[in-house]
Amino acid sequence: MIDNGFPLTTEANILREMIAPPNIVSKVLSVVTGNSSNVSDTLPGATGSCIPWRAAEPKYANNEVYVDLVEEMDAVINRDGALVKCEVYGEVQVNSHLSGLPDLTLSFANPSILDDVRFHPCVRFRPWESHQVLSFVPPDGEFKLMSYRIKKLKSTPLYVKPQLTSDAGKCRVNVLVGIRNDPGKTIDSITLEFQLPPCILSADLNSNHGTVNILGNKICSWTIGRIPKDKTPSLSGTLLLETELERLHVFPTFRVGFRIMGVALSGLQIDKLDLKTAPSRLYKGFRALTRAGEFEVRS
Repeated sequence: MIDNGFPLTTEANILREMIAPPNIVSKVLSVVTGNSSNVSDTLPGATGSCIPWRAAEPKYANNEVYVDLVEEMDAVINRDGALVKCEVYGEVQVNSHLSGLPDLTLSFANPSILDDVRFHPCVRFRPWESHQVLSFVPPDGEFKLMSYRIKKLKSTPLYVKPQLTSDAGKCRVNVLVGIRNDPGKTIDSITLEFQLPPCILSADLNSNHGTVNILGNKICSWTIGRIPKDKTPSLSGTLLLETELERLHVFPTFRVGFRIMGVALSGLQIDKLDLKTAPSRLYKGFRALTRAGEFEVRS
């Protein structure tokens, strides 16, 4: 990058070689020599390379590459239970430990569903533009290969049904949480949070599964974990309003959290990962994870 006529190195791989991390030896040397700089006097070999994101000729006893699909679901459900918005933001994360100069090709079974794609600089744009195939020479170690968005999804894995009725200076709360569409994998780390309105003096809330906590900033946090098979988790109780208020006029918005290992709810599927000039022993692995992003249910 050139800024005001000065060439600047912004590639993390080169910066790690140029600027050594602090350690005991460097601290001792800085005291003895009086030089406190950790910047190398010579430029790394990758500085003039056409693939500056990769170290020069790394070598590994075990050659392995792992690909993760990590997705976050953003959804808005209105007070009538209708799905207003549901979309997924996803990333393809790669952990590569390959010797030499590997050339990888990653393809999807259904790339047409992808929107708003963004790529790591290592991705060649022309193969993607013509065949929707990711062709790249990977950096060494962990990196984000691409990000994407998939819009207008039709359903969510969980349902949340809040019911709030307010009169006589109180507000009765009843919330049900359950599985709407079974993704085929366990849904865990389920949480539900909502901000108590400022006019609430006290809250008496209980659940038949999980734990309920009222935090210091008036946030009610319900930790469910997993949905049991023998009952539907429910939260119920009463909110006491300020003395001059007869009923609650502003109802809270519920924020939902969850995690599903082993499935991408967008439906995106990796078809295959090929490596040109593959070493004799190559280990490949694929994983998927979906978690809640901005998942809101209005009451």
